[in-house]
Amino acid sequence: MGPRWLWGLRRGLILFGELAVTLGLVTVLLATYELWWTNRVAEANASGAVSALEHQWDQQAQRSGTAPTPAPTSGASAGGAPARASGGGSWDAGAAGGSGGSVGGTGINGMARDLTAFAVVRIPALGLVFPVAQGVDKYAVLNHGYIGHYPGTAMPGQEGNFAIAGHRNTHGEPFRHLDRISVGDAVIVEVSGWDYVYRVDSILPQTEPSDGTVVLPEPYSTDHPSSRYGYRTPGRYITLTTCTPAFTSLYRMVVWGRLVGQQPRPATVGA
Repeated sequence: MGPRWLWGLRRGLILFGELAVTLGLVTVLLATYELWWTNRVAEANASGAVSALEHQWDQQAQRSGTAPTPAPTSGASAGGAPARASGGGSWDAGAAGGSGGSVGGTGINGMARDLTAFAVVRIPALGLVFPVAQGVDKYAVLNHGYIGHYPGTAMPGQEGNFAIAGHRNTHGEPFRHLDRISVGDAVIVEVSGWDYVYRVDSILPQTEPSDGTVVLPEPYSTDHPSSRYGYRTPGRYITLTTCTPAFTSLYRMVVWGRLVGQQPRPATVGA
């Protein structure tokens, strides 16, 4: 009985070891996929979208031969009322994505095929250059390396709040280093013919996902009502949101800025 018992124990240990090795390999492969491959694919998508969009703008400018018209600076923001008009409810800001704002198509492949960028966000202090598309759904928009625009919030340069969200980690992670941004840094939003320059005024390091007032036309934090967070008067603002801490979706980080300038975007075709 002794040798047979030892033989069975040895077989059990070998089987356990094989399962542990297999589980370890699967874990490594999953981590490689999430932390490396999704970034590589999404960054390629984003870079291609930025190049294609800017090339399209340059061709349009050359064909028209006329000075571009800036976005309206007064009146209602595009898309009607803000997505969250009250302080309640979850706005699902940042890398976790949301349930609203998905674009056309059926399934993930259809969503990727129909995804269209309409702006480019640049943050020189972070070396950040990423395209912007409508919606904050992670499968439809954010997972493809795009920054998402909250439906119902203002468009770039308009009165109100141009509110956007991006991944903190994986899938291109455009806001990977958003925690390094400082008050006074510039956030440049490029659209067809125009660059809009926002200056960072306020940074909220952490708040709850349910803090929905951060994307209102006059954005502020319900959970952190200090006057140093957000704004209390009408203006032309930008809100950047992402998940925090890194590699989690427990809370949201929020950055607010105010429009300080606009200028015609120089053409680059043929330069």
